[in-house]
Amino acid sequence: MDASLIQQAYTSIQQHFVETGRAPHYTELASLLRITPDEARAVQSAAAKAGVGCWISADTDYIASWAPFSNIPTQYLVTVDGQQKWYAQ
Repeated sequence: MDASLIQQAYTSIQQHFVETGRAPHYTELASLLRITPDEARAVQSAAAKAGVGCWISADTDYIASWAPFSNIPTQYLVTVDGQQKWYAQ
């Protein structure tokens, strides 16, 4: 798999967290990267394996955590400019 595409996926997922407070579904990632959903699912998995603190929920294609963010609510709330829409790992 193309290393450039893996890096683009990693960065796009990170940016999506920053902008929305949650991880993108792989179909959203496909749209962001202008690739097919199947390609997005594969590159999302490759990006998670390449990143530190990034993982997919067991037996699913859903992002559980993408350092430093958690897609699953935790006790670690992150607030920026009075807005809390993120959870930390």
